[in-house]
Amino acid sequence: MFSAKGKGKEPAPTTPLPGQSSGSNPAASLSSLWAYLLPALNHIVKSPTNNLDSKKAPPIDMVFYAGIHTACYNYFTSQSEKKPNSRTSGEAASGTDLYEQMDKYFMEAAREIMLGVPQDDSALVHYIVPCFTRYSAGAMSVNRLLNYVNRHYVKRAVDEDRGWLRLNDVLESVAKNITPEDSREKISEILREKRTDELKKWGYKVDGSGESMSSAEACAEAASPPDRIVSVASLAHRRFRTEVFEPLLAVPVIKGKKTKNKIPKAAGPPPLPKGRLARAVKELLESKGGDEEERARLASELAAALRLVGVRSEHPLRKRLDKFLASTP
Repeated sequence: MFSAKGKGKEPAPTTPLPGQSSGSNPAASLSSLWAYLLPALNHIVKSPTNNLDSKKAPPIDMVFYAGIHTACYNYFTSQSEKKPNSRTSGEAASGTDLYEQMDKYFMEAAREIMLGVPQDDSALVHYIVPCFTRYSAGAMSVNRLLNYVNRHYVKRAVDEDRGWLRLNDVLESVAKNITPEDSREKISEILREKRTDELKKWGYKVDGSGESMSSAEACAEAASPPDRIVSVASLAHRRFRTEVFEPLLAVPVIKGKKTKNKIPKAAGPPPLPKGRLARAVKELLESKGGDEEERARLASELAAALRLVGVRSEHPLRKRLDKFLASTP
């Protein structure tokens, strides 16, 4: 799966994945539900395709699709009946086990991509861009397939202050603007303003000239720590960041003997990171000749991928890509 080298060699799935026969109730337990879901997830996220640049994931049969919706609904309903007081008792909310299983699934899928990374830096961007496109298409499709998880579990977690932005994250700045006389509505307004400020960092503009709020929030969710509850799509994108992009962005630690009386370096801006992805981008952007249109396309799609998985705009690599794209006709 996800192999850029096999492009054009493996046939793309042309028919929807048919429903899986199940001798037992898929909603009876997590293991039963997962066994029912897994073939669909693997088909949507991992099935080989000869068009890695496609932004559309392979489909599954509509009967199977509806069956998954029903199984998830029944599973959550049965869990809620078993834990009617989980909000106040401190027990894990219904759906926590499935959500954690999904997180593990996306982590393993992203690690599979990382295992296929070419050793040659010059081939790295050409590998990562189509792999991310394929992975992200699958993530968005799974997000729609498991929309009940978003509506039932994720929304509830956000309401309980377990989402990407929590009260503690903004408490210090909010406290400065609150007086004992302020009403609950006033405090809520200050919190909303703080949330809007965070979304502006991801391109959202109140006047509508920038990214939409949902697009900016998806990036903010993916940028959050792994303990934050986010939508299924952002869960997948966050794992791509932690398991693929962050290792490739990491600057290697060079061990060596300290030199006495070392001449201090002249003051100036910090150098660009020397991680593998930074080296690959440098080679891509500075190489002479070649297809300029293809170079711009790769740079644009990589910049979009970095943003979508939650790499912040002030990161040196994002700044370099943005500068290159701004100068491209």
